[in-house]
This record gives sequence, structure tokens and C-alpha cells, in this order.
Amino acid sequence: MINSKKLKTLLGKATPYFLILPVVLYYAAFWLRPVIVSVIGGFTDTLGNFTLQNFLMVFNDKAFIPAIRNTAILVIFSVTLEFIVALFLALIINRKFVGSGIFLFLAMIPMALPAAAAGAMWITGLTAHGWINSLLSYLGILAQGDKIYWLAGSEYSLLALLIFIDAWQVIPSVMIILLAGLQNIPEETREAGFVFGGDFLTVLRKITIPMLKSTIQTAVILRLISAIQIWLIVVFLLGFSRMPVLVERIVFYHKEVRGLDISYQMATGYTIIVSVIVSLAALAYLQVSGAFKKDVEETA
Repeated sequence: MINSKKLKTLLGKATPYFLILPVVLYYAAFWLRPVIVSVIGGFTDTLGNFTLQNFLMVFNDKAFIPAIRNTAILVIFSVTLEFIVALFLALIINRKFVGSGIFLFLAMIPMALPAAAAGAMWITGLTAHGWINSLLSYLGILAQGDKIYWLAGSEYSLLALLIFIDAWQVIPSVMIILLAGLQNIPEETREAGFVFGGDFLTVLRKITIPMLKSTIQTAVILRLISAIQIWLIVVFLLGFSRMPVLVERIVFYHKEVRGLDISYQMATGYTIIVSVIVSLAALAYLQVSGAFKKDVEETA
């Protein structure tokens, strides 16, 4: 017979699972079925027979390697840039200076814009006669009549432009996660670091960031996953196929060339590959950041 102490212990351990149960049920009802259908579709041909040919078609797609490369560049540089800038802004706002609330409000504006609205805003600005060139001319940076053709650059200049636009929209969401973590760190802890002779960088490196580690892991994982899935802003600015990325390929075969016999197989093949890449990237980051080691130590 289980005594009351053991029962309380068991209930305490089970509480987190009860809390996430509604989310699990929601995903089981509205997410699991489409996933299963996509997985089955990825391993069946047009006649419904089991095959691995779909993945061979994806690997032989001339846009596959460029899509992998472009996605990797976007993920590596955008996630790194967004984390550094977001941490810098979070540290500034956390100092609670006069006007910090207004600064936080202004910094959050890009996050409030839907992706379609942000795309429409940038596409109207980056054209030859868009508002960006008009603003530069008004400020005297561009001579009257001169134009910068923002979308006519090389592949890497376009990638840099996409990284900048993506960072502009995503930095606020990363910043707010880091800011929440900073506000949970007792001020006395940082003050103790200064009392014992540490300067700002020393306290940041040896006290603040280690205590912020779980929050950083959450922010980076969420951003890593969403960065791999970027596609809408790419299509808005450049259309399909000019700058292929992985999820853009899925949408291309699912929406743009859906009349082809192999469209569904290509789309599901790309979907499974992207899912595997997202999972492996998340697991690799958790392994490198030591999250699994921490879980093992807590279990032990």
C-alpha cells in the first residue's frame, strides 16, 4: 500500500505531465494526422506502392544542394546575429533607465507585424522607386535620380539582405525571452560580483550568462527551428526558385507546380527531409549546450 508521502512524491513528479497533457491532446488531434499522412506519402509512389524513389528525386533536384546551402547560411548567420543583438538589447532594457518602457515598445513593433505585412513593406521599399531609395535621396545620401537596385545583386548580397530583414523581424521575440530570463536573476547576485571586483564583462561572462543558460537554450532552439523554416520573405522578395531554400521547395511543389505527376511526392519528400534536419539540428544544439548532461544529472 502506498503511503501518503510516496503518493505526494508520485503526484509531484507527475504534475508536469498533467500540465502538458492538453497540449499533447491538441497536437495529437490537429498535428499528428497530417504528419502521418505526409510520412506515408513520402514513402509511396503515384500508384500508392512503397518506394524510396521520392527521396532520390529530391536529392537529384537541381535546386536541392543550393537550398541546403542557402538554408544553412541563413540559419548560421541569422541565429548568431539575432542572439548577439537581442542579448545586447535585453541587457540595456533590463537596466530600467528612463524611457526603457518606450524603447521596449518600439523594439517590439517588428514582431507584431505579420510575415505577409513585413514582406509587403520590404518589397515596396526595395524596388528601384521604393521608399528606401526615396528616403536616401531625401537625406542626401543618394544623388537626385540615382537608384540602388537592391534585388539585383549577387547571390551572397541577397542572402545578406535576407539575413538583415529576418533579423529585423525576429530579434524582438528573442530579446523578450532573454529579457524575461534576466529579470528572473536576483539583482543581488550581480551586485555581489561587482563587490568582489568584477567588471561588467566579467559579471556578464561568469554570472549572468551561466544563470541565463536555460533561457538561452530555449531562445536559440526556437529560433533555430524557425530559421530553418524560413520561406515567405524569400518568396515575397525574390519569387520561387531564384533563391531556393528548403521550405520554399516544399511550397513550390505543393502550390506552384501541383499539376505535375511527381509534385506531391517531391513535396512530401522535401517535408520529411526538412523534418529530419530540424530534429537533428535541435538535438545537436542541445548536445553541444549540455542540456542532455544536465537532465541526466538531475535524474541521477
